[in-house]
Amino acid sequence: MNQRLLLATNNKGKAREYETLLTGIPFQLVTMAEEGITTKVEESAETFEENARLKATTLAAESGLISLADDSGLEVDALGGEPGAKSHRYAGEDASDSDRITFLLSRMKDIPEGKRTASFRCVIALATPAGHVEFCHGECRGIITFEPRGEQNFGYDPVFYVPSLGRTMAELSLEEKNSISHRGDAARKAIEVLKRPPFSNLQKQRNDRER
Repeated sequence: MNQRLLLATNNKGKAREYETLLTGIPFQLVTMAEEGITTKVEESAETFEENARLKATTLAAESGLISLADDSGLEVDALGGEPGAKSHRYAGEDASDSDRITFLLSRMKDIPEGKRTASFRCVIALATPAGHVEFCHGECRGIITFEPRGEQNFGYDPVFYVPSLGRTMAELSLEEKNSISHRGDAARKAIEVLKRPPFSNLQKQRNDRER
């Protein structure tokens, strides 16, 4: 039986993406809800790396499982990289996706076409219960639209236009999004990391015990 890999998120949209992105890994992917974990780790750091590390190490230590956590967000060039690691909190702690988009577009109301470039960035942290951590980075470049388009996916996707596809992220199927997204980029790198020590060693040790 494969060792469980804890996905350290309560975001259902993100969990759905990872279930597809991590197909074929030598681990059984489980969520916090499935493991009965209710711990909430505050994403209070200033960088994607530190937020991801904090979540992954905290939940790995609590659960005794290898844990995968990510922090991701939007960086708008004309706003000096805002909202960055504060993407989820950009419009306030209890803001909805719609609230965040409205706030972002209000901040960009005077930024003309041609200067609305942006990046989606994702940092995945993989942590063992013993505290070993490795990072995987992903990025997707695009343009912020003047109004939302599309109803698929989540977050800032309705205003993130992908020039190569001629659509916003919210107009893409999940399969299309995963093929070009920042999270897909980072997840493909994470799959390779999970095949190497110390992560692969933990899986081998479990299999040896069960023989």
